Amino acid sequence: MTHLYWVALKSIWGKEVNRFARIWIQTLVPPVITMTLYFIIFGNLIGSRIGEMHGFSYMQFIVPGLIMMAVITNAYANVASSFFSAKFQRNIEELLVAPVPTHVIIAGYVGGGVARGVCVGVLVTAISLFFVPFHVHSWLMVAVTLLLTAILFSLAGLLNAVFARTFDDISLIPTFVLTPLTYLGGVFYSLSLLPPVWQMVSKLNPIVYMISGFRYGFLGINDVPLGFTLGVLVAFILVFYALVWGLIQRGRGLRT
Repeated sequence: MTHLYWVALKSIWGKEVNRFARIWIQTLVPPVITMTLYFIIFGNLIGSRIGEMHGFSYMQFIVPGLIMMAVITNAYANVASSFFSAKFQRNIEELLVAPVPTHVIIAGYVGGGVARGVCVGVLVTAISLFFVPFHVHSWLMVAVTLLLTAILFSLAGLLNAVFARTFDDISLIPTFVLTPLTYLGGVFYSLSLLPPVWQMVSKLNPIVYMISGFRYGFLGINDVPLGFTLGVLVAFILVFYALVWGLIQRGRGLRT
């Protein structure tokens, strides 16, 4: 049975990777163009007037946040759109009746989201080299934060897809929740610039911890303790995984 589960996992994951790789001009190119515009406008034009941030140029400071923003958006979008399409086309029913554990289904879809998020992250990092010198303080922290964040938002996208009833429901969360949290997560500024009250409020935003940990990996500076950052990421992953597993196991929103 273990061999059969492995085949199922590879099949789902392979389908998800082929899905975004086949239409790479729609899935991989747009975020690269968007991030390039951020580099030019915020980094070169505005950043030159802001000056240094914690001993680094403003461009160097925002690069880790922009990479993480691209990873978050694409990992989320890949799973949300793919799983909902399977629901809409009734393809998901084939998985539900097959002798495939729920864990395998989740791992396959999440693996696809992680793959797209990492691919976009690598491409955006490569583009950033045209604007700033490459600087990595801790490869381990970069890799761990990147992987955990991609997993977390792949699970979040899966959770959105389970509840969604129309294609419009897929865009509501990114528009009204994900985008504001990302922009207020410290991508373009340090929490130390905020008054103490707003620093505390900002720490209620989970994306703050992801960007802080990722920025530490690149530059060696962070707004929150690293242990707390990793703890928050792991806790959210466990909660989201449990929610998604329970919903799919019961067929919530999947069986008609």
